[in-house]
Amino acid sequence: MKIRWKMSVRSIIVIISIFLSAFIAHPKPNVLLIVSEDNGPELGCYGDNYVNTPNLDALAREGVLFQNAYVPQAGCSQSRAALLTGLYPHQNGQIGLATWKFKMYSSKLPNLISEFKNIGYRTGIIGKLHINPEGAFPFDFKKIPSSNFARKDLGEYAQFAGDFISESDTDAPFLLSVNYPDPHRPFLRQVGNLPATPLAADDVKPLDYFGLEHPSLRKDTANYYNSLSRLDSLVGDLLRTLEKSGKDKNTIVVYLGDHGADMLRGKRTSYEGGLKIPLIIRYPGVAKPNLVVEELTTTLDLFPTFMDIVGMRKKVQLPGKSLLPLLQNKSVRWREYLYAEYHTHSAHNYYPQRSVRNYRFKLIHNLQPNEFNPGYQFTKDKFYNDLDDILKLAPDLVRNAYSLMAKPPEFELYDLKDDPYEFNNLSGSRAHLETLEDLKEKLSKWRHDTKDPFLDPENIRILKREIDASRVGDQYKKNLLNLNYEKYFFK
Repeated sequence: MKIRWKMSVRSIIVIISIFLSAFIAHPKPNVLLIVSEDNGPELGCYGDNYVNTPNLDALAREGVLFQNAYVPQAGCSQSRAALLTGLYPHQNGQIGLATWKFKMYSSKLPNLISEFKNIGYRTGIIGKLHINPEGAFPFDFKKIPSSNFARKDLGEYAQFAGDFISESDTDAPFLLSVNYPDPHRPFLRQVGNLPATPLAADDVKPLDYFGLEHPSLRKDTANYYNSLSRLDSLVGDLLRTLEKSGKDKNTIVVYLGDHGADMLRGKRTSYEGGLKIPLIIRYPGVAKPNLVVEELTTTLDLFPTFMDIVGMRKKVQLPGKSLLPLLQNKSVRWREYLYAEYHTHSAHNYYPQRSVRNYRFKLIHNLQPNEFNPGYQFTKDKFYNDLDDILKLAPDLVRNAYSLMAKPPEFELYDLKDDPYEFNNLSGSRAHLETLEDLKEKLSKWRHDTKDPFLDPENIRILKREIDASRVGDQYKKNLLNLNYEKYFFK
């Protein structure tokens, strides 16, 4: 009996040793999530010939570049909350800016930070969170909580990242979110000698989705590119810090923009210039290097991707899909339709919209049709006070597109193959009636499936009254204290 007992103990020890060695050999990967402010895919690796982004271009060669990546709403807080909860803004409640008192419905919604912390990850954030309530995200490490649009002490982002990474236990994985201020407005030409050789107006042309040409637009675009080049330098510093730590081989690096540029027909819209973003993922040993993925993807896919990678059980039904098969270049059945939405940003630009696109066509449903879109005037007054004069020189097609944006019809339909910058609204075209009806049906089904609160027009009107209650003359008070939409959206 003694011999059998000793053999059993020995067997148990061997089994435990095998299990532990397997665990140590294949630990859970670290995650470095890099988020930039207000930029679409205007990077060298996405084919832009003006901007200088060698570090992000190298990251794309080492990882996977997503050619058709989107956010669910083109706004800072809205996009970031969607990324971290895996839910559309109308599902999580962050439908406007956190600084204007918009907030998630509940602090108990499962999110990427809380779920990773629950399975033993050390969590950190450098840069702004910009979501309410902040307490829903239990970070262990927090630095530079402000937006830092003055671009002060930019070297501290990599420095604090190095501190966090070195302090993390080598046997415990980490999740670190680094959020840079560039290229948010103001577009600063140069900060601390970055970029070393700034672009000038004559070096560039305005972004294609403007449809316009003017010296003031070229200058604005040049400094947008300068901000992107500075971002690229800072990301390079961060990646070198990770490499020096020796943990880069077991770290998934994800880089994305939180939405498109703060430009004409970009941020705060449902156009491609607002919703389309860069998304690059490097996953050493798993993701196929130098791969370009054409499938329609959304930042809502990142939460289920991470859950898939670490083997986490789903607590809630998420609308996204795991990107892991795409990262591995596997053949997989993928979505044919992608959805997005808009509510408001600050109090100045409330104009609810819903949209759907497939691989060719895009439909925008304006929920307050034929009413003036205050977001158009907001962007024009704040950044483009010479727009009316510039538009006089534009072709009819472009001028009409801007007029439509100022006062949209109920539906806008665009052929993204023949009209990638959305100038020609086809919603009244007999030749495209079948496409229009198909996309209207798909959008309606999605709205019902996701319990869109704006299916009830009364909710649209009540929220507008609550926002307008903060208006005094031509100004809005920043504290929107009358917001109660979490109480009546789903009554």
